[in-house]
Amino acid sequence: MEQAIVMDVAREAMMTVLYLAMPLLGISLIVGLVISVFQATTSIQEQTLTFIPKLFAILVSLAVFGAWMGNISTEFALSLYARVLEIVR
Repeated sequence: MEQAIVMDVAREAMMTVLYLAMPLLGISLIVGLVISVFQATTSIQEQTLTFIPKLFAILVSLAVFGAWMGNISTEFALSLYARVLEIVR
């Protein structure tokens, strides 16, 4: 297996992981920021307060972005299967 093929597959895998993680991480970041601003303004310093809203936001974002994420991961898997002879050689 040539180094260029390995690097190409690794780059494609890393980009796929980034595409799949960005919506969930972004929404979790926004929800955490909103809750921390709320905690700072109300002087509530409970660390567990962010858990349930973040969990709910991630579940909702999985419901919204789930089909898109499935398509991206399926395309990546199909591209690997199509290149299996090139990779194994």
